[in-house]
Amino acid sequence: MNNGFKTIEDLYKRLKPALYSKVVELKRNGLDYIKEEDIFNYLLESSWSKKDNLSIAELTNEILYLDNNLITNYVMNILKNTERNINEEDNNLL
Repeated sequence: MNNGFKTIEDLYKRLKPALYSKVVELKRNGLDYIKEEDIFNYLLESSWSKKDNLSIAELTNEILYLDNNLITNYVMNILKNTERNINEEDNNLL
């Protein structure tokens, strides 16, 4: 995906308004655990890595019309594979 941006961070910053808009939509549908970074990483890994010379309009379109089930499954898989531990630092309760 070569679209004229020097870094992935620059691309992320440019797409942030569209990512924010998608997150707002997801929150309205009760999916408040999905973050802008999740959407960006999902598309970067699944769709954008397979395409070349995508315009900002095409990238934005993919963000806004991303199937909510696809991003939900992606995030749930990440959460499922994340190890969760007990926070042992706060011993004030004992």
